Amino acid sequence: MIRVLIADDQEMVRMGFRMILDAQDDIEVVADVANGVDAVRQARELRPDVCLLDIRMPELDGLAVTKQLAGADVADPLKVVVVTTFDLDEYVHTALRNGASGFLLKDAGPALLIEAVRAAARGDALVSPQITVRLLKHFDSKPARKEIEPPSEALTAREIDVVKATARGLTNTEIGTELFLSLSTVKTHLASVQGKIGARNRVETAAWAWRSGLMDR
Repeated sequence: MIRVLIADDQEMVRMGFRMILDAQDDIEVVADVANGVDAVRQARELRPDVCLLDIRMPELDGLAVTKQLAGADVADPLKVVVVTTFDLDEYVHTALRNGASGFLLKDAGPALLIEAVRAAARGDALVSPQITVRLLKHFDSKPARKEIEPPSEALTAREIDVVKATARGLTNTEIGTELFLSLSTVKTHLASVQGKIGARNRVETAAWAWRSGLMDR
């Protein structure tokens, strides 16, 4: 059972997400809260499998909550999916730096909401296709590229193929199908790449692929 915490200051949004998720046999909403302080407290107490966080919340916004629950200095980070809207896209990069493993548009619809939660739970975080495009445009800029450290060790040809597929938003299963690799092999390649580039998850790996210029090759 995938245990989910929902944090959003709009009661109707929380109710809607809860109804959609609780209707699934494999998902259980263990808490829904209206502000960031309660989100941090409940998340630390309940240790849900996935935290679904809105960006704009009172007392503590979703970006700060993400950092406290999934940041680089968190010993046992939780999996966070950030819920955003197009007018908040400027915050997506910060959410990524703060440890978010997935992004979802608020109006993405029930199917994508369910898949985002399931993907995050299995470590195969989903990014809304629309957000992916916006993210990639942001990361594929010359100023951003200057910040990129080279890998500690050169990536193999197969690792590059896997990273490029990841950066296009494919799941591990889709990557395996496209590249004729087993699921375990895809995961092994991704783990190896993350070690070489210092990424914590597949979203950071995808961002690195675009910011480093790898997608231009």
